[in-house]
Amino acid sequence: MRLTKFFLIPLILLPALAQAALDVVATSTSTGMLVREIAGEHARLEILAPPDRDLHYLQARPSMMQALRRADLLIALGGDLEVGWLPVAVRQAANPKILPGRPGYFEAAAQVTLLDAGLAADRAMGDVHPQGNPHINMDPVRMAVVGLALADRLAALDPAHAADYRARAEAFKGKTEQRMPDWHRRATGLPGAVTFHLDINYLLDRLEVPHLGMLEPVPGVPPTAAHLKSLTENLAGKRGIVLFTSFQPERAPNSLARALGWKTARLPLEPPLDADGNAYLQHIDRWVGALESSRP
Repeated sequence: MRLTKFFLIPLILLPALAQAALDVVATSTSTGMLVREIAGEHARLEILAPPDRDLHYLQARPSMMQALRRADLLIALGGDLEVGWLPVAVRQAANPKILPGRPGYFEAAAQVTLLDAGLAADRAMGDVHPQGNPHINMDPVRMAVVGLALADRLAALDPAHAADYRARAEAFKGKTEQRMPDWHRRATGLPGAVTFHLDINYLLDRLEVPHLGMLEPVPGVPPTAAHLKSLTENLAGKRGIVLFTSFQPERAPNSLARALGWKTARLPLEPPLDADGNAYLQHIDRWVGALESSRP
């Protein structure tokens, strides 16, 4: 009888252990998308920033610290994009598992090569990132590469589901590769785009669409009348489109577009809060459609 009771206890606990999930915190909906797509039911996900917020300018809040305090894994876009608030939130959360350099800290930007890497950290040049442009969420190919690296990190934290993580990451990479030829076809021959900030550049670069200028005179500095005048003069007689995001003001983009006779497109920089891989690819498709609307 005693032997029976001895073996019953582990058998009772097994279902609970099998259902244990990693607590994962993502800074953005694009990094949260990767968690949802690759970890699936093996993770409990919290996202710190809604998709309509600029990740440069958030403030650390108590709710962030609460989420980070219980996290097994923190996923940031990185490249110093969240440098103004995430280090403060992590420090105040007092969770050693998610400190930089520990297995529980993962930076998406560190998994891929970045555009504009190695620029001097000179504040006269505006909001520059010496590591490179951190807005890799606008490049689906790079995000698929990040997904593979994330699968490896999840597997290290949760070896029991390693094969599942890696299979899901490969599946997301496959879905991305299937979409790329059509996006390239639709982007071929497009005249180019002016952007508000250096944030949509990864998509332009991936699709080989010319970047014709930026509404900010330098990154992070609001548009000025003198800079808009200079852009108008330089782009007069050319075709293109003015792109900006949902959290950027519309006055300067609309003013430049009117002066040039161009269209504008304003779309979210991040996918929806509940996005999985399919929703993320639909998000990129909307941006490709906006670019395509500039075709002569």
